[in-house]
Formats: sequence, C-alpha cells, structure tokens
Amino acid sequence: MALKEEFEEHVDKAKTLPESKLTDDNKLKLYGLYKQATGGSISDTTVPAMFDNLKEKAKWNAWKAVEWKSQEEARKDYITMVKQLLAAAAASSSR
Repeated sequence: MALKEEFEEHVDKAKTLPESKLTDDNKLKLYGLYKQATGGSISDTTVPAMFDNLKEKAKWNAWKAVEWKSQEEARKDYITMVKQLLAAAAASSSR
C-alpha cells in the first residue's frame, strides 16, 4: 500500500479512537502531524493572537512543532502514533 493511502486509512482509524485514549496532548500531536502531512509548512499561516482563541493558538503551536518534518515523515509519524493509540485502546479494553 502506498504511503498516502495508508495515511488516509489511518486518518479514518483515528476517528474511531475512544475519547479516553485521546488526551489533549495526543489530539494536538495528531493535529500537528496531520496538518504537516497534508499542508506542508506552517510558514504561510499567521500566528493567532495570544488572547483571540487559546485553542487555535494551541493547534498552531502543535503544527509549528513539526514544521521541520517533510510531508512524508509527518505521514509516517501520524500512522505510527495512530497504531500506538489503537494498540493501547485494545489492550485496555481486553482487561
């Protein structure tokens, strides 16, 4: 399977993750990797003002944190993270 198709498959799988496994930190990491994988560098977007919307600022920071990654590397990291979260969810539900 090509990387782009595998990435798209894991984007769909991420939507099935239980909320209990999706901490705010995990959500932000997935968001940053997703944006880097699909849009590339954040350099063309403006920084949200500090007090305009804290959620948007956190999302922007998450994307900024991975801006140095290539789109291919971001796709691979996204896939790896989703697999880890799915495995953790499966392990905790089997107890």
